[in-house]
Amino acid sequence: MAAADLRDELICSICLSIYTDPVSLPCGHNFCRDCIGGVLGTQEGSGAYSCPECRAEYQERPALPRNRALGNIAERFRPTETEPGETGIPCSYCLLSPVPAAKSCLLCEASLCDTHLRGHCQSAEHVLTEPTASFMGRKCSVHHKVLEYHCCEDSAFICVYCCLAGEHRGHRVELLSEASEKKKEKLRKVLEKLSPEREETERGAQRLQERRREVAEVAAGETERVTALFRGIREELEALEKRLLSDISRQKEELCLQLTELIQQLEIKKDELSRKIRHIEELCNMADPLTVLQEQWESHGAAFCGAEGADTEGREREDTEGADTEGRERGGIKVPAVGHLDVGRISETLLTGLAGIVTGVEGRLIYGQEATELVLDINTAGNHVSVSGDGKSASYSHTDQRHPQTPERFQVPQALSSRSFPSGRHYWEVEVSESGYWRVGAAYPSIERGGDQSLIGNNNKSWGLYRWNNNYTVRHDRKDTQLPHAPSCRRIRISLDYEAGRLSFYELSEPIRHLHTFTASFTEPLHAAFWVVGYNGVYVRIISSGPAHCPAGNQ
Repeated sequence: MAAADLRDELICSICLSIYTDPVSLPCGHNFCRDCIGGVLGTQEGSGAYSCPECRAEYQERPALPRNRALGNIAERFRPTETEPGETGIPCSYCLLSPVPAAKSCLLCEASLCDTHLRGHCQSAEHVLTEPTASFMGRKCSVHHKVLEYHCCEDSAFICVYCCLAGEHRGHRVELLSEASEKKKEKLRKVLEKLSPEREETERGAQRLQERRREVAEVAAGETERVTALFRGIREELEALEKRLLSDISRQKEELCLQLTELIQQLEIKKDELSRKIRHIEELCNMADPLTVLQEQWESHGAAFCGAEGADTEGREREDTEGADTEGRERGGIKVPAVGHLDVGRISETLLTGLAGIVTGVEGRLIYGQEATELVLDINTAGNHVSVSGDGKSASYSHTDQRHPQTPERFQVPQALSSRSFPSGRHYWEVEVSESGYWRVGAAYPSIERGGDQSLIGNNNKSWGLYRWNNNYTVRHDRKDTQLPHAPSCRRIRISLDYEAGRLSFYELSEPIRHLHTFTASFTEPLHAAFWVVGYNGVYVRIISSGPAHCPAGNQ
């Protein structure tokens, strides 16, 4: 007991550990310097400082002289303490060789190993708990007795003296064990509710993690696709630029060559004219009239005088002004025609090239891959649907086709494709008749086969686009959305991105026009779906992939 008492004297009441650099307050109580410094720091501005032990008050922050004697004792006692994380809370009586404590006695405020526990008093006053280093919180601060009861009215933990003579006298109290069991029962009920919620939360987190992985994968794919797309665009633009610059350079070289030849001819003509001018000037400067009159012009003869002299100035001006006129003579010299850069052709090549690049980009953005080859499943076609021999066309027929009865067959003029799409990105194109009524879209294989509820868009298992009274309308689960676009083309593209939950419709006019996109979380494979009605010859035809254009018969 002496060793335990000594150890108790070395415990700081704030941190409940052996003193580290102990200091003293004027009231005589000792604390670790850092511990009491923190407490006094929290009391700044409150008007007074107080001792955590006896509540003695000080108007000014007290000095903290070091308690050297206590510090020396604590330093000598410290090496015998168990290192944290090695043996846990040590036995208070095994000082020479620390042994982990098995229990702690709240009355003795000591921890005991199995050996010392066998010799410990077994009376009810000596309450044993799991090993603990904190005893202050387990005793009544007024009577310094073990806390044994719970005051239900004040929600406080109290000792027996608080019940009998203290401020809780007459209150409804219960043993801590009873209060603990009641709280445990409440906690078990809470646990019953929280456990399923946690499991559902965990499943939700797993779904979100899967979704995050999917998003990351899709983002990586889209990053690669966009990077490749722009790389392709840059390559095409560079090729177009090279082609245009090469054409401009070639035209420039051809024109410059012609202009160089013309300049050379004009230089020769200029030299000839300079020689004539000098000769005429010499004649004009001669004083002897006979010599002037006797001068002969062997190269031109009389042409120099008379009529030629009269129109020389006009012809020379015409030669200069019409230097680029084809076939014109200039003093006997034929000058080839000299045009200009064909800017119109350059612009046309530029616009055509850019349009081709844009069309290619639109195609790659919309399609994502090659068109999907589809044929109609004749086993699903209603009796008033005539299916072509190649399985590509569905047309309306007033005559009952008397198809063999199958569970898959529709009772309405409707049919599905034989192929389904359980995943991935796909698109297919259809050509529709100029008149009549049609619907195109996609449907689950579990769609109803009879009655009005089986029509495309009249249920939650199909999505469709249809034309009615020269307007486009989209429908799903009997909900219509009329589109602002009037039909201008007989070719429609349906694009499916299964994982992204998108079903899109495009009119392949010039330029391609986006009509509508459905968004959904698809739960079954999707089939292409077709519906026709009106009169004989109303049709929908599956066509193969190709350049985006509008077939003949535009409306």
